[in-house]
Amino acid sequence: MSRQPLRVAVLEAERALAAAGVASPRVDAELLAAHVLGVERTRLPLVPLVDTEVVEALRRLVEQRARRVPLQHLLGTAVLGRVTLAVGPGVFTPRPETELLLEWGLRALDGVTAPVVVDLCTGSGALALAFAHERPDAVVHAVERDPAALAWARRNADDQAARGDTPIRLHAGDVADPELLADLDGGVDLVVCNPPYVPEGTPVPPEVAEHDPHHAVFAPDEGLEVIRHVVDRAVRLLRRGGAVAIEHDDTHGESAPALLAARRALTDVVDHPDLAGRPRFVTARRS
Repeated sequence: MSRQPLRVAVLEAERALAAAGVASPRVDAELLAAHVLGVERTRLPLVPLVDTEVVEALRRLVEQRARRVPLQHLLGTAVLGRVTLAVGPGVFTPRPETELLLEWGLRALDGVTAPVVVDLCTGSGALALAFAHERPDAVVHAVERDPAALAWARRNADDQAARGDTPIRLHAGDVADPELLADLDGGVDLVVCNPPYVPEGTPVPPEVAEHDPHHAVFAPDEGLEVIRHVVDRAVRLLRRGGAVAIEHDDTHGESAPALLAARRALTDVVDHPDLAGRPRFVTARRS
């Protein structure tokens, strides 16, 4: 059986992905190779030679990635914080930018015993499960209206519970419903949300346009419609001193904070940049 240096196969994969316009060809090539081999990416240098079957399996995955199928769909997983989530067609793929919102939310819960956390527009359950993992004492509620996404969230919630995390409480519901989670009114310590927020008609990469659900990415009213509902629900749900964090489009650096600042019940409104320095999420406190 013929064998080939792994570094050659990865280099060829990187070149193919670069030619296809993939933003991170080296990283993607290495992650796909690690996936095929069933090893961590950091252990690739320890695999000098691979069989022809491995090279062919990598080539097939690279062809799909070159057609801009999301890397996470090919791997079957995405990561937020220290939680690995199953993802695929029918659910929004978590992005690294949301890590910053997660970190802020965890700091906001410092000193709070047995906090109540609500994740609106939970999608795959990413934020809710990340909070439950980091704060086993928390009661975490996650809300999603789309049945397909809710199925992914249930799968991920079951997986994390099986690994020993505190189970989250999943709700089928719409953030636009004024009575959503009414039994929690005034008792929530933290509301977080990564809602649909891209203005309709905005050009997006093929990975988003062709594979993320349209309704999980785009929103009317210049991308602010769902955010308005989230602000309404947060004002009602939060206890005094409770916090809210909402991710938004990079064109919302002024408009999203203005929505929160216009509410007398909210104070300490601050907008936060992402890793590239672009406006990315807004936070506030219940006065």
